[in-house]
Amino acid sequence: MLKVLIADDEPLARETIMMLLADVDDISEVRQAQDGNAAIREAAQFSPDIVFLDIEMPGLSGLEVAKALPASCTVIFVTAYNEHAVRAFELNAIDYLLKPFDDHRFYRALEKVRQRRTSDSIQGGDLKQISSLLATLGQKSLYRERLVIREPGRIRLIDVDQIMYITGAGNYAELHLSDGKVVLHRETLSVLDEQLDPEHFVRIHRSSIVRRNMVTELRPNDKGDYQVILSNGEQLTLSRRNRAKLEVLTC
Repeated sequence: MLKVLIADDEPLARETIMMLLADVDDISEVRQAQDGNAAIREAAQFSPDIVFLDIEMPGLSGLEVAKALPASCTVIFVTAYNEHAVRAFELNAIDYLLKPFDDHRFYRALEKVRQRRTSDSIQGGDLKQISSLLATLGQKSLYRERLVIREPGRIRLIDVDQIMYITGAGNYAELHLSDGKVVLHRETLSVLDEQLDPEHFVRIHRSSIVRRNMVTELRPNDKGDYQVILSNGEQLTLSRRNRAKLEVLTC
């Protein structure tokens, strides 16, 4: 029988894994942790066989937690990183789940870990290799290629290539897509500004981010701002405090 620890700061992610594990016969105990420090404490208390470990958590990161776990623990990383970073995990002996994952992918990862536990345990050197691989991918590889949109009763995936521009709506963001649809995303513009590749997206105002190749014209006005004309005819404002980004938009 296997003991499992779920370490993730998102309650929905933990609940999803709990639900999937409920149908597994060889699981004897499941515990949860909502941050890296709690994960290490829980692991020390009951020595889990399998740890579902989120990469980005408050306190210690998933990689930092994994390095502190006993060698007997088998780690399944749970990550929202894009496919380029995921390839780093695929090159190693540790499995991963890319959020949001489906039931089939979850059980395939679990079976893979069962099989692996009959062979050599994962050693700390593998984790160092993963850290090195992620570093060589560079910061660009960690930018999001799709966004997870949580709506009542479903989870949607939006490719960032579909986004023309983004406007702020308090603690939410409105994603304006190339097909004319507007999708509400539970994230702030500041967070999205860090997650999106600056080679493709530029924050031009405290309340807007635009895809660079959607900009067709810039019109200065008497207030020192610029009207940003998009390929579909819509207009945004480049504020005076962001005038330094004129070069970024025109290069």
